[in-house]
Amino acid sequence: MSKGAKTASAQMVRLLIGAGKAAPTPPVGPALGARGVKSMDFCKEFNARTSHIEPGTPTPTIITVEPDRTFHFVTKTPPTTYFIKKAAGIEKGPAKPGHEILGTISLKHIYEIAKIKATDEHLKHLKLEAIASTVIGTAKTCGVQVVP
Repeated sequence: MSKGAKTASAQMVRLLIGAGKAAPTPPVGPALGARGVKSMDFCKEFNARTSHIEPGTPTPTIITVEPDRTFHFVTKTPPTTYFIKKAAGIEKGPAKPGHEILGTISLKHIYEIAKIKATDEHLKHLKLEAIASTVIGTAKTCGVQVVP
């Protein structure tokens, strides 16, 4: 290999983008532009693929940029905190996590959130009860009390 030559390997970019709201502005434009990808192409494809989701829903996205500047991406389910805050009707979490109670949600909500999260690739091997218990832990951190 000649001096200064780089080994060609795919680069991964992790972004949190509102469903149907991708635009070539930060954070999308700079993150992809720095890797030589046309951000408009990504935005069109992302917005089309997330059109069935409520607009603006935060969607974790992993974009893999190949050495030839082509890309493919995987979208995941929104963060657990998003669902908890929405179910409890709160805007943001507490100033002191674990010490303040800002709202309540039912166990039914916990299982609904767990069912949605169970579709994520990294959680598919876990039982619904295990995912639900992590959702309960996240709810406590968000200042949301779980009621039966």
